[in-house]
Amino acid sequence: MQRWIKLPDGRFLDANRVAYIGKSESFARLDEDGNDLGIGYSVNIGTDVPRESQINVVGTKEEIFSMLRTILGTPAEPAAPAVRP
Repeated sequence: MQRWIKLPDGRFLDANRVAYIGKSESFARLDEDGNDLGIGYSVNIGTDVPRESQINVVGTKEEIFSMLRTILGTPAEPAAPAVRP
């Protein structure tokens, strides 16, 4: 069964095909004029060993970590505790 997730750049990836997830890294983002755009985050995701099967995903901290939680199968937000009457 395929489990498609949407990457921050708009592409889709079958989460069941992910073979490895690299270390998430941060970097300073700059525009064409050299103005500071804040901190960007990236992570390398591989669906197989060849280089053609590797994807470098770039986005904000929230986008990257939400995507990683989705791939790993953990809920994006903690579920509210069940209230029993």
